[in-house]
Amino acid sequence: MNILGIDEAGRGPVLGPLLVAGVVIPEDKNKILERMGVKDSKRLTPNRRKVLARKLKNMFEYETVSITASDIDTLRKKGFNLNEIERMAMVKIIEKLNFDKVILDSVDIKPERFVENIKEVVGDLDIIAEHKADDNYIQVAAASIIAKYNRDEAIEKINKDYRKLGGIGSGYPSDPTTKKFLTNFTYDEMPDFVRKSWKTIQNFKESSK
Repeated sequence: MNILGIDEAGRGPVLGPLLVAGVVIPEDKNKILERMGVKDSKRLTPNRRKVLARKLKNMFEYETVSITASDIDTLRKKGFNLNEIERMAMVKIIEKLNFDKVILDSVDIKPERFVENIKEVVGDLDIIAEHKADDNYIQVAAASIIAKYNRDEAIEKINKDYRKLGGIGSGYPSDPTTKKFLTNFTYDEMPDFVRKSWKTIQNFKESSK
């Protein structure tokens, strides 16, 4: 059986894209992935994620969807919340790949509802959604590695462009480097990779009035 694992990276940051990845892995390859050390991307070093992501991309069919900060802001203005934005990206991946079953990391507090919302678009496929699926299913862990690696690459590229300002950090609101970077701009001057709809930036906007 070919199983499509789907996961995301970059849900919480105030900077950079949200990445959603899907990878199709035959069940008989699970042991190989275990020997490779595939696990939830958060439990791997950046260098190990890089090595594994490249191997996974060479070994299996996969798709990624990158949702830019500007796209996130635009969709939120139109009334879509982050769960809905992620769901749309997952649907794109499901519609592009061939598989027998889907396992995904649920972003909804009610996984069953999340599955039903996806099935409304893609039809009655065999879909499982669980919290912490990246810990419990190696296919989802593999997807998390690809998503996180692609997100890391995007952030590193932006960091290189802003080294003179000390870089942008990880992009998370709690990161001191990210906080310092944001102080270089007024709200209207914020680069297009800043999620202006985030509360952090809205608070910044209010305080600068």
